[in-house]
Amino acid sequence: MNNFIQNYEIILKNLQDLPIDYQCFVQIRKPKLSNLELIAMNITAEYMSIDSECQLFRTISGSYLDGLIERSVYNRRKRKLFSLTEQIRQKMAYSFNQDEDYFVVDSMPLEVCKNARASRSTICKDQEHCYPDKGFCASQKLYYYGYKLHGVCSVSGVFQSLDISPASVHDIQYLKDIQLQLSDCVLLGDMGYLSAQYQLNLFETANINLQTPKRKNQKDYQQQPYIFKKSRKRIETLFAQLCDQFMIRRNYAKSFDGFRTRILSKISALTMIQYLNKFVFNRPINNLKLNLS
Repeated sequence: MNNFIQNYEIILKNLQDLPIDYQCFVQIRKPKLSNLELIAMNITAEYMSIDSECQLFRTISGSYLDGLIERSVYNRRKRKLFSLTEQIRQKMAYSFNQDEDYFVVDSMPLEVCKNARASRSTICKDQEHCYPDKGFCASQKLYYYGYKLHGVCSVSGVFQSLDISPASVHDIQYLKDIQLQLSDCVLLGDMGYLSAQYQLNLFETANINLQTPKRKNQKDYQQQPYIFKKSRKRIETLFAQLCDQFMIRRNYAKSFDGFRTRILSKISALTMIQYLNKFVFNRPINNLKLNLS
């Protein structure tokens, strides 16, 4: 418990220093736990791999946080604060990536249930426009049921932008969103983003130079420089850290709002630790398993 409170206070203090308005929606009665404190509590729980809200409230039992909010209210307010949490993540990411010229794009599967249960599963089916579906992950040679997490990160390892799509959506479709989010940079991707049409469109609309390895049977085949191959592994390492320490593939959510909030909370926690590593503790930003207190 003491370790949780110490980590919580460090995260809360640094969130207070960010130039953000935390009064994002009107509350008739002033809550005992403010929006900022709730987000700090959520980020601290994700950083410490406390993946269950029941476990979280057992952890804070007996501390000064105990009794400030009920678990159901905490869950409901956390989902309402999705936009504010994303604003905080973007603000921290900007402090890293404002002068970056090279970014990496990739995707990873997010399974909501096993294929055998897909036909009768009601998970994330509360909104028709965001139903999960079946897809295939080529790198893992895996058929799965759920969603796909698309991400763009800098070569130093900080997520710049994120999106979630049904599992059947091809990776290349995410490039349509990237041209609205980035400009004047080099974007590194794997063979899933290989398309001369999209490459030309990105360059003409946003001056984005898309670099992907070419297939050996292509007429104009040239081996991709080693530095590009090495840089592309940065986002794969980030995905591995999300799966290991932040348990991003473990899903307890029943609604899509709950699901996307869980995903954003874990990535925001990762970005928060990177922020503290660089601007507070002066250590390598991707050392995520070190204690804050």
